[in-house]
Amino acid sequence: MNTISQLIIGFIAFVHLYILWLEIFAWTTRAKKVFKTIPEDQFEKTKVLAANQGLYNGFLAAGLIWSLLIGEATWSKNVAIFFLGCVLVAGIYGALTASKRIFFVQAVPAILGLLSLLF
Repeated sequence: MNTISQLIIGFIAFVHLYILWLEIFAWTTRAKKVFKTIPEDQFEKTKVLAANQGLYNGFLAAGLIWSLLIGEATWSKNVAIFFLGCVLVAGIYGALTASKRIFFVQAVPAILGLLSLLF
């Protein structure tokens, strides 16, 4: 895997770890400043749901980090492609159902990562 791919994948993993932190540990505090489209009175009510979403973001980050740690090039690339594909699908779905901004935060970096791996 080339250095540009590794940097993109590392960045995406970091973003998903940050989202995990927001959704699991900071939903009723810091997340209010990030997720501005959610009414403030909904944060406490949706704390458990947000934590569940945060867990899934953690799985995405873990898979991407795992792809960076695999020593065999083909296996590493295939794992990265799978998890970048998952991030891409999540980004497209989030953009269609929640906020267009999600496309730029999740889907665009995943597309760049996939392109860096495939070309």
